[in-house]
Parts: sequence; structure tokens; C-alpha cells
Amino acid sequence: MSLTLYHVSWCHECAVVREKLAELALPYEDVVVPDARPMRIEVHAISGQYYVPVLKDGDTVLTETQDILTHLATQYSTQ
Repeated sequence: MSLTLYHVSWCHECAVVREKLAELALPYEDVVVPDARPMRIEVHAISGQYYVPVLKDGDTVLTETQDILTHLATQYSTQ
């Protein structure tokens, strides 16, 4: 599986990305990270920052919601 989404369950921006992944029927690894930003060690190791959502698509790491949505639409939309 090449897509991995790092998120927290209560985050609105994360929910928007999860909805887009579901809309496109894309399988992805779902990684729920700690609520406290300093505890998001895995997120920091991958993206260099502590905010979510973070989407990893192969070697590409995206940290801004709009960038993630654009990437998904560009790379995976069939329309």
C-alpha cells in the first residue's frame, strides 16, 4: 500500500482528507497519531513538522490539506 494518512480522529481537516480518499475508493494505511503535537514523533520524522493531516504517497509527503486534496484529485481521479 503506497498511501499512508497520519491524522487524529477529531481533526476537521483530517476528516476532509479521509472523505476524499473514500470518495476515490483508495486503500490507504490509517495511522492515528497522538493528540499532543510534541508526541507525534512519527509525523515529525516523515514531514519535519507536527501538524496533521500528513499524506505519504510513495516518496511524496504532503502536509497541507489543500495540497493533499489536489494531489489526490490529480493522481487518482478517473474523471
